[in-house]
Amino acid sequence: MSMVYFIGAGPGDPELITVKGRRLLDSADVVIYAGSLVNPEILKGISAEIHDSASMDLEEIIAVIERSVTKGLMVVRLHTGDTSFYSAISEQIERLRQLDISFEVVPGVSSALAGAAALGQELTIPEISQTVIFTRMEGRTPVPPLERLGSLAGHRATMVIFLSVGMVETVRDELLKGYDAETPFVVIEKASWPGQKIVRGRLKDIVEIVKEAGIKKTALIYVGESLKASEGPLGKESKLYNKDFSHEYRRQ
Repeated sequence: MSMVYFIGAGPGDPELITVKGRRLLDSADVVIYAGSLVNPEILKGISAEIHDSASMDLEEIIAVIERSVTKGLMVVRLHTGDTSFYSAISEQIERLRQLDISFEVVPGVSSALAGAAALGQELTIPEISQTVIFTRMEGRTPVPPLERLGSLAGHRATMVIFLSVGMVETVRDELLKGYDAETPFVVIEKASWPGQKIVRGRLKDIVEIVKEAGIKKTALIYVGESLKASEGPLGKESKLYNKDFSHEYRRQ
């Protein structure tokens, strides 16, 4: 039997797939892609048999994979962003292991990273925030009690919230359990896509700003004091390039 490759397609910009991911995609015999999220431009020029998984359930996806690999065909399962979180590869991998089908995971560029790039800033700023939390609001998919938004907000770290902009009122209420009302936020819709939209403000105003912008889905919510770095100079510098800081490769 042949190999199955789970590939992170990147956040939307077709050029943000990895070199390895691009090579494997171009060589594939069968591609199953997350049609509701992956930019179709990334599929241009490939000769593979293509399946859009937007309307498929898990059993149908596994059936296509099993049928293809038994024929000796190379399969690419193309997911949006990075495969490391919110990609739903775990249940697919469990099925492949049960079927003794070989697989490899090729990581991609997360939309969270593309959004930070669009802002032109780091999410970790010395003396302000050295922790980034990736999370989501509880919806139809439950969240463990200790990981609910209100609890995480107490850390006041930089937070990137996925899959939650449609519940922005609840997001605000939960975040205000930990963050100050004047904490900066940024919402980025379709990060790195041609239609990318960025709105920003203070947490107390997030509901009105998001609704006025007409953002309802496919958006990330960033919150934290670190976001001030893309509003203006903060004067916070790391030690890494400080002329008075010695380390293994540079002596004072």
